[in-house]
Amino acid sequence: MTNTCGQPDPTPASATPCGPPSSPCSSGTAPQNSQASTPCQWFTRMIPNCLEYAQAAKRQGRLIVGIMCEYTPRELIMAAGAVPICLCGGSVKTIPAAEEHLPANLCPLIKSTYGYHTLKSNPFLEMADLLVAETTCDGKKKMYELIGKSHAMHVLELPQKPDDPDAFDHWHREIRKLKESLESRFNTRITECGLRSAIATMNRERSLRRRLAEFMQADPPPVTGRQLLDFKSSISGIAADFEQYEKALSLLANKNGDPHLAGRVRVLMTGVPMAHGAERVLDIVEQHGGLVVCMDNCTGLKPILEDVDERTADPLRAIADKYFHLPCSVMTPNTRRLDVLRQLAAEFKPQCVIELVWQACLTYDVEAWTVRRLVEQELGLPYLKIETDYSPSDSARIAVRVEALFEMVRARRCAKAHGNTARSA
Repeated sequence: MTNTCGQPDPTPASATPCGPPSSPCSSGTAPQNSQASTPCQWFTRMIPNCLEYAQAAKRQGRLIVGIMCEYTPRELIMAAGAVPICLCGGSVKTIPAAEEHLPANLCPLIKSTYGYHTLKSNPFLEMADLLVAETTCDGKKKMYELIGKSHAMHVLELPQKPDDPDAFDHWHREIRKLKESLESRFNTRITECGLRSAIATMNRERSLRRRLAEFMQADPPPVTGRQLLDFKSSISGIAADFEQYEKALSLLANKNGDPHLAGRVRVLMTGVPMAHGAERVLDIVEQHGGLVVCMDNCTGLKPILEDVDERTADPLRAIADKYFHLPCSVMTPNTRRLDVLRQLAAEFKPQCVIELVWQACLTYDVEAWTVRRLVEQELGLPYLKIETDYSPSDSARIAVRVEALFEMVRARRCAKAHGNTARSA
């Protein structure tokens, strides 16, 4: 089958770039242990791996701290000798239980997270000694009140106006209060040495993930966006994860771009985070001829673009500075997000932008107008906003809209190619 340009259509979604032995996603055998598995196989077991790690840490007397947002500095928790675990829910199955207490027209990420709480079906939440909650959206704040009735909780208050002269001072005080809370609750002392060690660990993790993401700048890249998204963990700083990141980097450095991915439409995805289990829209995009080369959201590049300054004289202030720069839609104005989109578009060369908004996520929904204007008028790229929840009921409708977007991209690509041919004739 050929497309309108007379070139073969991209390989169907069933084709996989994980076949060659040099791929980080295939060794031809099932993993027996962390040393024998490939990186893709290792991270496919991410939840069991994290559970084993957390249970072992608990037996050793380490404490577990659940976090709900990228604004919580994992460095502080690690410096306190505890284990930070992300608790954001990505399962549609827990939502009905949540709706017994929460309104149905609420963000699915909030409902899924709370549903795990009501069902007591998240072992990480059940073993947590403390939850750190961040005052991002109003829905989360009220959900925290309900969970806080039965779980120890510390609330981080975010400044809402990042450009105000006193905004950073407020945030720095909040980070200092979190440090004092961890020390008091866990009867420990967070030392400068401990902070610097945790900073080095987190900087290494961010660097490894950034280097993996850079392979998506190639055309074609050696892996899909879905495979890259899977290279993450709910727990930061696990040595075995670092080994797999290094192994993946080594394998990909010696691997050419996957020919099965040539000709696919290059997509930059923006908007809300895709918690583990909530990757449905990304899957639809890549099953219908797209290739997600970049995600600027909280489960993508946004939290790993910047490191904490390791040379600073004040490590606590440096930690506050790094997390203060996160461009979340709860901030007003959120101009930093637009700067990040400009940067990523220049580096990853997308051919269109798809914005994902969870239903009832008002901040991202309202901000989508500003993002669309940037994408279409400044970047000159086609834009599509997809508003959905965790239910698969609208998957067919989303697929039709994605395919229409890709037809537009291919038509523009053909017109450009014909224009270049005519000028050279």
